[in-house]
Amino acid sequence: MPSTPPPLHTLILYARDMKASAAFYCTHFGFVSTQEVVEGLIELRSASGGAHLLIHQAAKSVKLGQVGVKLMFDVQDIEGFKEKSATRGLKFGATHAANGYSFANAKDPDGNSVAISSRAFRTAG
Repeated sequence: MPSTPPPLHTLILYARDMKASAAFYCTHFGFVSTQEVVEGLIELRSASGGAHLLIHQAAKSVKLGQVGVKLMFDVQDIEGFKEKSATRGLKFGATHAANGYSFANAKDPDGNSVAISSRAFRTAG
């Protein structure tokens, strides 16, 4: 058994329209993908070395847009990212401040929660 725990490497995200969801994450969060469906999945690789996403076709019985999972992306300039995203069709809600960092929330095409946060960039103090 390894002495260090395994890192989180891949998240599976269920979607009604796999191609629309893949395009959303590529356009707004810089993922790289061929957008090809292979073995029922579209693989999105993080260009920055973060976790990968696998977009999986959601069954009709799956209730999407629940708050069970929120994908959070590290962004140093929250307001700048929000402005740039708005020009590409992604509108974030209000920016919230908390303990030396800020964050804002939005939804992907299936109503899943996504957030941008400067928490990773806050300074200890």
